[in-house]
Amino acid sequence: MSQQILVTGGTGFIGQRLLLKLKELSKPSVSIGRKLAASVFSDEHYVIDINSRSDYSSILKRNSVIIHCAARVHVMNDSLNDPLEAYREVNTAGTLNLAKQAVSAGVKRFIFVSSIKVNGELTIVNKPFRFDDERYPEDPYGQSKSEAEEQLLKLAEDTGLEVVIIRPTLVYGPGVKANFVSLLNLVSKGLPLPFGCIKGNKRSLVSVDNLVDLIVTCMDHPKAVNQVFLVSDDNDISTREMVQQMAKALGKSQWLLPIPTTCYRLVGKIAGKEDVINRLLGSLQVDITHTKDTLGWKPPQTLEDGFKQTADAFLKNKLKD
Repeated sequence: MSQQILVTGGTGFIGQRLLLKLKELSKPSVSIGRKLAASVFSDEHYVIDINSRSDYSSILKRNSVIIHCAARVHVMNDSLNDPLEAYREVNTAGTLNLAKQAVSAGVKRFIFVSSIKVNGELTIVNKPFRFDDERYPEDPYGQSKSEAEEQLLKLAEDTGLEVVIIRPTLVYGPGVKANFVSLLNLVSKGLPLPFGCIKGNKRSLVSVDNLVDLIVTCMDHPKAVNQVFLVSDDNDISTREMVQQMAKALGKSQWLLPIPTTCYRLVGKIAGKEDVINRLLGSLQVDITHTKDTLGWKPPQTLEDGFKQTADAFLKNKLKD
């Protein structure tokens, strides 16, 4: 029987794009998701939760590689009484439950799609996070991912399972949700926007296609074993530049009002939204030198092409509405 690639989170944003790439490469795949979807791109799909109790043994028998994309995702202003335990149940205990069963099933390699939040929330301009920096998660989501990384590497040491950890920055691409698409929608209206002065910060982004390309590279690369890889488009931009790039991709002229950043900070303080303002004005950069040098890899898609692809999909979707 041929060996399959198992993808968790197979109906999610990253998982769907990854399964399409595996199909393009003629790689047999099986996926796990919390629901059935209209479009499932794997050869087989199973509806099963990622947690500390699920039994995956019947699914794992013919898999040589697991690519673990599923997670309890970061939620702004989480209203749960104990959000850390909710994140841990899926992202830490659920991940380890799957990995331990993978060892028992003879799976060779376990690729864990983690998060840059393991490193922290913000960086100083031109002092990016590195792969070997001390972990410094600041929220329950980042903490649960950090704990999963540590336990996976310990499991690798104890059992010989080949673990690969990938920490993406903000991932965008066709079908992206949340803040990125909200900003894209705002820019698409062609109205004056107050981002003219937010030009001193730097953000690392990664297109979903670049992330998928790195994941596929890590499936069998001998130098990927037990390594941590940061990933981005390798082209850091300010908030102002991001809005300008969106406008260009959408074919919109953009008038950016020069609102001083001090005004943002004052409004954030009054409204109790200082964390939101810090993300808007702050920097989050990653150094992917280790990723490129270790794997002989570079992002195949430029940031400009990634934004254009995302904008085209956004506009096409708007025409359907």
